[in-house]
Amino acid sequence: MSTRAPTVVIVGRPNVGKSTLFNRLVGRKLALVDDTPGVTRDRREGDAILYDLNFKIVDTAGFEDADAASLAGRMRAQTDAALGASDVALLVFDARAGITPLDRHFAQWLRAHDTPLILVANKAEGRAGEGGVAESYALGFGEPVQISAEHGEGMADLFEALLPILDPLIKEAAEAAREGLDEDGGPLKLAIVGRPNAGKSTLINKLLNEDRLVVGPEAGITRDSIAIDAEWEGQPIRLVDTAGLRRRSKVTDKLERMAAVDTKFSVDFAEVVVLLLDSLLGLEAQDLRIADMVLSEGRALIVALNKWDVAADQSSLFQGVRRALDDGLSQIKGVPLVAVSGLTGKGLDILMKASFEARDGWSRRVSTAALNRWFEAALSRNPPPAAGGRRIKLRYVTQAATRPPTFVVFGNRLEELPDSYKRYLVNSLREELGFDGVPIRLTLRGSKNPFA
Repeated sequence: MSTRAPTVVIVGRPNVGKSTLFNRLVGRKLALVDDTPGVTRDRREGDAILYDLNFKIVDTAGFEDADAASLAGRMRAQTDAALGASDVALLVFDARAGITPLDRHFAQWLRAHDTPLILVANKAEGRAGEGGVAESYALGFGEPVQISAEHGEGMADLFEALLPILDPLIKEAAEAAREGLDEDGGPLKLAIVGRPNAGKSTLINKLLNEDRLVVGPEAGITRDSIAIDAEWEGQPIRLVDTAGLRRRSKVTDKLERMAAVDTKFSVDFAEVVVLLLDSLLGLEAQDLRIADMVLSEGRALIVALNKWDVAADQSSLFQGVRRALDDGLSQIKGVPLVAVSGLTGKGLDILMKASFEARDGWSRRVSTAALNRWFEAALSRNPPPAAGGRRIKLRYVTQAATRPPTFVVFGNRLEELPDSYKRYLVNSLREELGFDGVPIRLTLRGSKNPFA
């Protein structure tokens, strides 16, 4: 008995509104939407709610008739794989444009699949789409469901079309969950970031042991941030592939700007972020900017040197990157550095072990006794300075939060405490309480003097 939520895949030619429908069903703008055809390249998954139906929805690249080795052909292969793994497909066409030769070609291709199919006429509001709706009967899939994904019209009709297919599957999954067949493991939320063409999608495909993401020599293939639920040695993970981040001054294309914002949004929702470097290029200033952005968001960071199988002078390269990281990320020492190959799989076990350990450190809470012992020893070794001849008094410390570890120091005249002493406390916390490579937030809170 299956415990997974049923899966619905959205298919169709480019620019018929598939991503707009995807965003409508998940309730937020997860997929990039633009008038430019071919914005979506990988299949993107989300949790959809349509009235009382809960299911997984998959957005796919627009179907194009192209050579299998081309980028369009590799995108079509992803659509084919998504269709085979789904319980029902929504074939979307543009009612205003009518049925095109590519729609007919796509419909013929879909007949070779066993997946149940619902025909959806998008942009059907008003009278402009009536001709396209009438033409669609010739596809042989029956009466289309007429909707406007942009305005939310026709969702009740879509619900009625999906209900007889999805309702039995949802009940089966709920029954399996009640029987305790599901394991609630709390997946590791792991985002992969880096410059364009660093090999992020290739690395994720190797982790999954399948061609899940479109890859190739062309830079910037990935545009959306793609989240994929998977397992690593029995432990649940949620992998997020992101668009490559170039220096802001070099980004002139609207879609690339949108993709960069989407990547930063994905970092916000990650627990651990892997910054992937190209071993053939080494560590560059843009990599340090990306790392600084990740740490500023309070996420645990791991740096991975990819394409290690073709790197020259590996020992000096590794040591050089290690030194450059320590110099360039002076606010945090001990960021894990791992050598990997997304092509051969070398080092991926070390990378995943470091990722789980980083999340553990990022989520760890220190006991009150251990925190007090550290605080007293730190003050004894290096007392706070006496500003203006009057000593600054630090009274006690408490851990206010985890993920990232957040500490609050209470005392008097804290506004006069120099930044150098705050850095001393943070570095001491990191070294003595085992927070190497983990971002730490330290805030100061003074006591109010009613007579001031």
